Amino acid sequence: MLRTGASGPDGLWTYAAILTDARYLKSLGQTLALAAGVTAATLVVSGIAGLFLSRHRFRFRRLLVAMLTLPLAFPGVVVGFLVIMLAGRQGLIGQITQALAGERLVFAYSMAGLFIGYLYFSIPRTVLTVMAAAETLDPALEEAARACGAGRWQVVRDVLIPGLRPAFLAAGAICFATAMGAFGTAFTLATEISVLPMLIYAEFTVSANIAAAAALSFLLGAVTWAVLALARTAAGGTVAAAG
Repeated sequence: MLRTGASGPDGLWTYAAILTDARYLKSLGQTLALAAGVTAATLVVSGIAGLFLSRHRFRFRRLLVAMLTLPLAFPGVVVGFLVIMLAGRQGLIGQITQALAGERLVFAYSMAGLFIGYLYFSIPRTVLTVMAAAETLDPALEEAARACGAGRWQVVRDVLIPGLRPAFLAAGAICFATAMGAFGTAFTLATEISVLPMLIYAEFTVSANIAAAAALSFLLGAVTWAVLALARTAAGGTVAAAG
């Protein structure tokens, strides 16, 4: 792929072009922002849900866990279709806003719609990782902190988050990598925005610019690999286990 990226008329300058061209940079920026936002939101939701599910036993708990992990069975195109049914032109949200405000709210084909789609299929992986890590935490540490006068938020900040830090790093890295390279959902929804997987697809199929497509693919892979490597180093090697 590296060699193919340099096989065009511009040679190795193709790589310089993708780092200076405004269209490519905008797509890279939007992809990075989307992946980072999805990762942050996923960690918050999954952290709360994972801790709750690991610490409480109640009726229908297994059913709830099964429902949270159900998106693992869906390909990206199906997730995109679900977002369209929720926030598309004929979606549920549009019907509700039409009835309440007289105007349809449509955001399925924007960055917000893509964000919801990515969040939907990112949560299951992270929830399972957090649940597994939370079950290994020693409850005596929390009891000791409370005995020393720590409040609920102090326990979360000083005991739970540090204890789950490797799991958060591992799950966050996988979530970020998945959001960077996801194609099916973007292909279904991304009509008004440009993310790297869609840009690579367009360069390859529409413009027949094989060199640019290969260079952009190499850039996407390099950025994702760098994030995974940093997370693995910070987490002490647990990223590989999470993947």
